[in-house]
Amino acid sequence: MSAVHRTVLEAGGPVLRLDHPVLANGTRAEMPVIANLFGSAQRVSAGLGVSPDKLGELGEFLAALHSPTAPDGMRDALSRWPMLKAALSTRPKITSNAIVQKIVLEGAQADLSRLPVQTHWPEDAGPLVTWPVVLTRPFSSLAADISQYNAGVYRSQVIDSRHMILRWLAHRGGAAHHRSWAAKGQAMPVAIVLGADPATLLSAALPLPESVSELTFAGVFSGARPKLVPAKSVPLMVPANAEIIIEGWVSATETAPEGPFGDHTGYYNAVEQFPLMQVSAITHRPDPLYLSTYTGRPPDEPAIIGEVFNTLALPIIRGQIPEIRDLWLPPAACSYRMAIVSIDKRYPGQARRVMMALWGMLPQFSYTKLVIVVDDDIDPRNWDDVAWALATRMDPGRDVMVMEDTPMDYLDFASPKAGLAGKLGIDATNKIGTETTRDWGVKMASDPKDMAFAADLVSRHIPGLFS
Repeated sequence: MSAVHRTVLEAGGPVLRLDHPVLANGTRAEMPVIANLFGSAQRVSAGLGVSPDKLGELGEFLAALHSPTAPDGMRDALSRWPMLKAALSTRPKITSNAIVQKIVLEGAQADLSRLPVQTHWPEDAGPLVTWPVVLTRPFSSLAADISQYNAGVYRSQVIDSRHMILRWLAHRGGAAHHRSWAAKGQAMPVAIVLGADPATLLSAALPLPESVSELTFAGVFSGARPKLVPAKSVPLMVPANAEIIIEGWVSATETAPEGPFGDHTGYYNAVEQFPLMQVSAITHRPDPLYLSTYTGRPPDEPAIIGEVFNTLALPIIRGQIPEIRDLWLPPAACSYRMAIVSIDKRYPGQARRVMMALWGMLPQFSYTKLVIVVDDDIDPRNWDDVAWALATRMDPGRDVMVMEDTPMDYLDFASPKAGLAGKLGIDATNKIGTETTRDWGVKMASDPKDMAFAADLVSRHIPGLFS
């Protein structure tokens, strides 16, 4: 199934419904598998409730959400962004009758082996749930306090019919919640949402402020209050319209070896200990669909989502670093490992200031190994432009900044130390002021009138050349 999915995704193909998945024991699964849901930027945009040409406006809205006290005040922000009020005030609708709970399996009947969970790569340790929206809350909260919930997409390994391993990085919300329960010596309630609506799934990955709940924010895209229902076996609220919910308890102390699994870097990650979850119930629709994907060297669905989020994050980044004109995270570089930034350069040392500001701005950028800064006459998404800037505006002895022992994704085995690595910044901008003691080159350009004359002449005498 993963090979079929890859083939279709790389060809720009449609969403797949695989009706007859075969389980590990050779029997046919009870439910179809849906794959390639986010296999194009158009479908990711649709999941966010906008067309691709409106992504910039949605990014401006997210920036307003991060800083609602705009220069002209909150009233002006609300008038420009009606959705901002909804995002700040949306409350979920609580129901007692949910389609996701039409079938309830508890105790021994809550058998994970009934689900068509894929083993994606030849050396994978076993079945891996790849699109889970994992719901947690801190120890001090109540089940009804949705604003305290964290919704994260965390890798979830199935190890037997009643147990899973949840893998979350230490800085993520789920890990912080688990620490709060473990500090009290208690298991943490968790609900894993499979087949959440696209807005909920994407909201779990959006760079939202901590004060905004991912569960309620998804309703902003649809214009409807999200419907939640109390879980059957754990003190949590869960999406009423999901396909499948796995409920359970994450041990305060017990862990199990997770992996190896094929990762977004294109390599298998190392085996490490992560918290063990015991399943207490599985609920689902009468005819559920199992949503799946694979993770590997780009292109894959996370990389495509990353390209869309690149556009969404740009206004937020500009709000913090105003001189940035554009920023590109090349998908081939595992989305966030490399950043190319164009700036409106005005003073010496500005490129280095931008590098350091970017590394310290969002948690994702703390894992960015390489930042290349160019002027605003360079298209950061055009490798030929970037290569020309590197070749003509950068001196390795002057314009390279190397940092050591900075935070890094511990899955990056190229790092000399787990969780710590170097960072490289390259200033490929024109040098001004005290940055150089030489006369700087003057960029060549044709006269605009000559270019207009040439375009007209060529279009008339060589028809179709510009089509």
